[in-house]
Amino acid sequence: MTSIRSKLFQFVIRNRNYFQFKFRRTPEITWDTSVTELRLKTEKASTMFGKLSKDILLRELDIDGMYGEKLCLSGEDIGKIILYFHGGGYVIGSAKGHRIHVSKIVKLSGIPALTFDYSLGPEKPFPAGLNDSIKAYMYLLEKGYQPENIIFMGDSAGGGLALATLLELKEKLLPLPKAAIVLSPWTDLKNTGDSLTKNEKVDFLTWRESWTIFSDYYRGGESPDNPLVSPLYGDLRGLPPLKIFVGGDELLLDDSVRFAQKAKEAGVEVSLVTGKGMFHCYPVCAPLFPEATAAMSELVTFLQAQLEVNKVPDDVL
Repeated sequence: MTSIRSKLFQFVIRNRNYFQFKFRRTPEITWDTSVTELRLKTEKASTMFGKLSKDILLRELDIDGMYGEKLCLSGEDIGKIILYFHGGGYVIGSAKGHRIHVSKIVKLSGIPALTFDYSLGPEKPFPAGLNDSIKAYMYLLEKGYQPENIIFMGDSAGGGLALATLLELKEKLLPLPKAAIVLSPWTDLKNTGDSLTKNEKVDFLTWRESWTIFSDYYRGGESPDNPLVSPLYGDLRGLPPLKIFVGGDELLLDDSVRFAQKAKEAGVEVSLVTGKGMFHCYPVCAPLFPEATAAMSELVTFLQAQLEVNKVPDDVL
């Protein structure tokens, strides 16, 4: 049973159209939507999540022409790091827009994170974003980070990109990171999951149409069967340990369920956490309601265990 605080939070989000003096909930993303305006709107909305904690140090980076940010608790480098892949359907989103979410994980775990602005569609379709992800990972290796001291983490499309990057690294016979944590990963750009239909009336954050549009914009003509586009269709043998969080009421539920099952059958150590009555990427909402807080705590515990970090989390949730 979902908590009262969760129900209140979801009620407000579900009925946000009324706060905009709109008496009917209509799709926010259509084929006629301006991508430029959508990006500006998304970046503006990200500022509503609060300000960066004074405990967090932010350093802007140039990763061979690609913008990046390193977030950490102190100037001391512990030799371990999170490579974070931001979400946004491969069309919107940025390192700056996800800064608050990522900083929360950094503060709780004591582990620094690197976020980066990979190429987005439709201007720079696949494989540009994947190539940028490989570049970000190689940047860390060149800076002296060992693969066993790196964790991939991503949300939504960023979660899918993190998984696709693992497959590309494996194909290139490059060393894999220690593990990966993904939130509501988009693993099937063919959009064949039954949950896209079954959860259509209860998912109040995303639109079925948007996944079709974003898939078309990102692929740029590439087949959705390509495992580097849709990691669900890849050979998952040999991947590192995976931790997957997904909302039970979201459209992309089956993207996580099917991927986790296939990974398990391939011999991968995988843990799937399904939040009953929860929505897309719900853990990042901690500490607003208990379910998100519990998921965030489990995420941090897994992260610290994989990288053998013993920092006791601050009481910030």
